[in-house]
Amino acid sequence: MAILSEQQLKEVGFKSIGKNVRISDKASIYGAQGIAIGDNVRIDDFVVLSAGAGGIDIGNYIHIAVFSTLIGAEKITLSDFCNISSRVSIYSASDDYSGEFMTNPMVPEQLTNVEKSPVFLGKHVIVGSGSVILPGVTLGEGAAVGALSLVANSVNDFDIVAGCPAKVIKKRKTKLLNLEKNVPSS
Repeated sequence: MAILSEQQLKEVGFKSIGKNVRISDKASIYGAQGIAIGDNVRIDDFVVLSAGAGGIDIGNYIHIAVFSTLIGAEKITLSDFCNISSRVSIYSASDDYSGEFMTNPMVPEQLTNVEKSPVFLGKHVIVGSGSVILPGVTLGEGAAVGALSLVANSVNDFDIVAGCPAKVIKKRKTKLLNLEKNVPSS
């Protein structure tokens, strides 16, 4: 993976950017002025970050794997130690599919009915490959989402969810909170 140099990262025009940030030169960034990135972050090939008015906040020690997307009008927050597996889609806006309104961003806004709601991922959240997170969802601290899941409702701390729609399977262990104490501070 070819990564952007420090100079190239500055030229993108992020709201803020930390240390040890590795972003693929194949990632696509839209609305960079609304994107804040912490320390020790890796963003792989073909990731799309598209920040609307609410922006995107990416904490420390974050990995966003290939072909993942963070898109929407409202704020999307990834707290420290989140891991976003490949082909994950996180949306803070969604068209109305009822047929009562038109859809897509090229249609005049007054003819659409877009749901806009922030998405928040707490510390130590892991989202499995191919999963979709819809607007308004909060994934509590340590929540884990199994691969190929559709998350339309918020998830409690340390719950493991999977399926379409996602349902609670069991609790996740909390040992990682003790391990966190061994990570160098940013």
